[in-house]
Amino acid sequence: MVALDNFLTGRPDNVAHLKGHPRFELLEWDVAEKFPTDRTFDYILHLASPASPIDYLNHPIESLQVGSAGTKHLLDLALANRAPFLLASTSECYGDPTEHPQKETYWGNVNPVGPRSVYDEAKRFAEALTMAYHRRFGLQTHIARIFNTYGPRMKLHDGRVVPAFLDQALRGQPLTVFGDGSQTRSFCYVSDLIEGLYLLMQSSESLPVNLGNPDEITILEFAQRIQRLTGSSSTIEFRPLPEDDPKQRRPDITKARSLLGWEPKVPLEEGLRRTIEYFRK
Repeated sequence: MVALDNFLTGRPDNVAHLKGHPRFELLEWDVAEKFPTDRTFDYILHLASPASPIDYLNHPIESLQVGSAGTKHLLDLALANRAPFLLASTSECYGDPTEHPQKETYWGNVNPVGPRSVYDEAKRFAEALTMAYHRRFGLQTHIARIFNTYGPRMKLHDGRVVPAFLDQALRGQPLTVFGDGSQTRSFCYVSDLIEGLYLLMQSSESLPVNLGNPDEITILEFAQRIQRLTGSSSTIEFRPLPEDDPKQRRPDITKARSLLGWEPKVPLEEGLRRTIEYFRK
């Protein structure tokens, strides 16, 4: 396995436990630049992109480049190797949805020029380019629309709600809830997502497939659960809702269940306990 990362937002420490493994190699490279290699690959998985609001708002051009040029370079690499290609897309393709829960057939409600568009539209373009390679060249491609995923090795200061709340709770700081906290999210533990990606990669499905946990919770309820699980004395502080922040987010995983035999196994509390244990250490 060869992993590429330019470490714009990632850290080598995240894969330190794989260092020295005879079947793992880590290379520092930006996939927005063509990867100069004559090596052969069996599979290409395109997981590159800033994913947190803080990161993609701080790096808007890089976020657009990795979704456009980065996707094309990796599709070309897959084509040269006749290797199956998997794109890690996102539930952000649905924007602030008017359909709930969101099925793969829903086209979304995205602001194409809002602050979040650098991430949303990069992923939507990446999906379109992936399907173009599939239709034009017959390349075996797969698209995973990933909903909120959490677990160990996340950055505490990346702006996503799980690490943000855990950081604040473990430091005894107020938990920042935007709006009145009535907006909903669905949280999927990382091991469940990885299983879904693996099963999708082994399938023949080329159209997008939702991968996420359909159990929905309001942000306010989630903050209260973090308070309880961490035993924190942190209070809850309300702040104005960011522009284009989705009001509801919940995957319809009927397709993943029927096509892949996949659904999440790790309950929210169990996943949070594992994540809290990691951050405490």
